[in-house]
Amino acid sequence: MKKNKQKGFTLLEILVVISIIGILVALGTAAFSTTQKKSRDARRKSDLKAVQNGLEQYHAKVGSYPTSSEEANDETIFPAGLPEDPRNISPNTYTINFNSDSFCVCALLENSAGNAANLPSGSACEYGSGNYYCLGNLQ
Repeated sequence: MKKNKQKGFTLLEILVVISIIGILVALGTAAFSTTQKKSRDARRKSDLKAVQNGLEQYHAKVGSYPTSSEEANDETIFPAGLPEDPRNISPNTYTINFNSDSFCVCALLENSAGNAANLPSGSACEYGSGNYYCLGNLQ
């Protein structure tokens, strides 16, 4: 008498495959999340550089820096307005501080350390540590 052997997978084999797939999905999700944060941080740094360039052009044209964020948001400096955070969160993580003859634009980074601790004392930047990335006036 021949035994009729059924073909198929055992429950243990199916569970092993499902657990391997779950581990791969978890690793992929973590890597994707980190990549998104790095991308948003790169955009924040690029936005700050654009703001710095616009304020320097304003200084070259007028002879002084704006005295407030409202004056800095002028259409002649930034036709599309000041940039907004890539995550579209409120309040905006970009800040602009003005001093008598200087400015400081900062953004809170998600994934990397900022440069705020390395800024010279007495500048318009008031951020001493943390993940703030700041740029100041060049003149």
